[in-house]
Amino acid sequence: MYLTKEVKADIFQKYGGKAENTGSTEGQIALFTHRINHLSGHLKSNQKDYNTERSLVRLVGKRRDLLDYLMKKDVVRYRELIKELKIRK
Repeated sequence: MYLTKEVKADIFQKYGGKAENTGSTEGQIALFTHRINHLSGHLKSNQKDYNTERSLVRLVGKRRDLLDYLMKKDVVRYRELIKELKIRK
């Protein structure tokens, strides 16, 4: 399993403030980024896995929506987060 409880708690600890703060926008974006990176690596070796490709596209869309929300709410936090996670604009 690529995403254990400990890895998930570490992501929310680092980006959400507390491990229990799973509803924070930054924490959810960081979790989606972790999952997107994992699925991208999977698709490099399994090009014909169309279900995973569809899941990846949906996940990127969800992350984009959250990033747009964060940009409207607080531009400074948005810029820091995309720089830290190395996300293209």
